[in-house]
Amino acid sequence: MEFQFKRQIFGFMDLLRFKNMVKVRRKHLAAGSDRALPASYKVNETAKILHPGYMNASLVRVEQNSADTKTYILETEQPFYFRAGQYATLGCRIGDSEVARPYAISSAPREALNKTVAFTVKKCGFFSGYLFDNAKAGDRFVVGDPSGTFHYEGIKDSRRVTALAGGSGITPFYSMAQAVADGTEDFELTILYGAKTEADLVFKAELDTLKSPKIKVVYVLSDETKEGYEHGFLSADLIRKYISGDFTVMMCGPEAMYAFLDKELLAFNLPPRRIKKEANCIGNRDVKDAVFNLTVHIGDKEFTIPASANETVLTSMERAGLNVPSKCRAGGCGFCHSKLINGQFTIGGSDKRRLADSKFGYIHPCCTYPDSDMSIIVPKA
Repeated sequence: MEFQFKRQIFGFMDLLRFKNMVKVRRKHLAAGSDRALPASYKVNETAKILHPGYMNASLVRVEQNSADTKTYILETEQPFYFRAGQYATLGCRIGDSEVARPYAISSAPREALNKTVAFTVKKCGFFSGYLFDNAKAGDRFVVGDPSGTFHYEGIKDSRRVTALAGGSGITPFYSMAQAVADGTEDFELTILYGAKTEADLVFKAELDTLKSPKIKVVYVLSDETKEGYEHGFLSADLIRKYISGDFTVMMCGPEAMYAFLDKELLAFNLPPRRIKKEANCIGNRDVKDAVFNLTVHIGDKEFTIPASANETVLTSMERAGLNVPSKCRAGGCGFCHSKLINGQFTIGGSDKRRLADSKFGYIHPCCTYPDSDMSIIVPKA
């Protein structure tokens, strides 16, 4: 059946209005104020605080927490806002390389508004090892935007938070404890903190001073038996001993801890939204060493560099002095999203790419190991 278009009277009226639009606009412009526009708007000033981007920072002091862990306290060039539990990238120039790593912020959010931020770093890997052995007061760094969803969310989280920390994984929970203590956050926090020995516990004295009806801390030692400490591993039985009712679980620690606790938590039948894990950076892999040629296209420039089979493509680019984007270093944020031209590779950890990225040949260099010569197109940092 042929469709017959019927002209509507209202459509004709719309045409008349459109014809007179220029006259109407001129009338409104003529009636407007001749005052100059303000140089700055409050909403823009607020946005600069909430989303400062990369900013310069100066290292104020370094504190030794344990044999292999130090805290670096920095003064930033402007205040910034973050949620307790989030991370930010910390970077500097090492030789010819611009290097950055994500670290959980261990200081309180309130301190960041006064331009003070602290990162607690365990000595392991390229950049962390450099910090541990070389960083000193007065050194200059670059701090990135606070990022990540590993923080309390009142809409979907229980008022009771069970924090399961392993080793240096106490860092985000120490920030949360400070935020609860000073009133920035409002929830009940129970920390079950596992370490090998008492000497390996980071922030123990500080956490003890924060204990209150809202903040409980239980220390669990796997390699020592001491009075006042639980012995063994973080487990379902230990959770039952200290937690009852509805709760949200937040975990931060090594992958082996996650694998064990995934099975233990089945006993509580928690919905997926009530279990949060802080993603770990992808480190070196244990394979027979081999060196491949990596061709990197950045804008209109092309570089050919060596890439070790043991290291991620991102680390190889940083070692070669290329200024490339990086953020979470766990494959989840997509900040280093790059186009694969050719080559074979292996993804460390779980593949967190979008289906479209996998289909059309995009990779995340931060969690990609080379298995052959490769060519990639990388966005400018």
